[in-house]
Amino acid sequence: MDLGNKIKERRILLNLTQEELADRCELTKSYISQLENNKTSPSLETLTNILEILGTDLSTFFHEEEDKQIVFNDNDYYVCDYKGYNITWLVPNSQTQAMEPILITLEEKQKTTEDMPHDGEEFGYVLEGEIFVYYGNTKKRVKKGESFYYKTDKVHYIESIKKSKVIWVSCPPNF
Repeated sequence: MDLGNKIKERRILLNLTQEELADRCELTKSYISQLENNKTSPSLETLTNILEILGTDLSTFFHEEEDKQIVFNDNDYYVCDYKGYNITWLVPNSQTQAMEPILITLEEKQKTTEDMPHDGEEFGYVLEGEIFVYYGNTKKRVKKGESFYYKTDKVHYIESIKKSKVIWVSCPPNF
């Protein structure tokens, strides 16, 4: 951790000059400059005092958020094969998130498992091919470049007319 730079960022965020911070902490401008340039290290008492003036505390100041992965590639995907189709989970551990995006690849005239009614909503977009969407007693044809969306309050599944790829997003995840 770059202590000096982190103090400087916090000071600038509060629109304080080095001199203003020094005055409030009963330190010199030169000391604040040396601190921000990592040329000196403060005692715990001095650091606590500086952080108090900067409106934070040791715990908050030193807490660093972990970098969360926001871009995923085929090394992150998980694929599961079923009879006539496979599902690729596009985001690892998506079942713990608000949405679960998957890619479904169906061979010709294959269907996914019937999904029983549950809380939530689902969206799909046909990347390749052509499918039927079954929703309760309704059967709709969906072609490449078209999408579907429904509440999951009825039995639902998809069936391919020809080999198809569908992006499917469940909210919340249904596992």
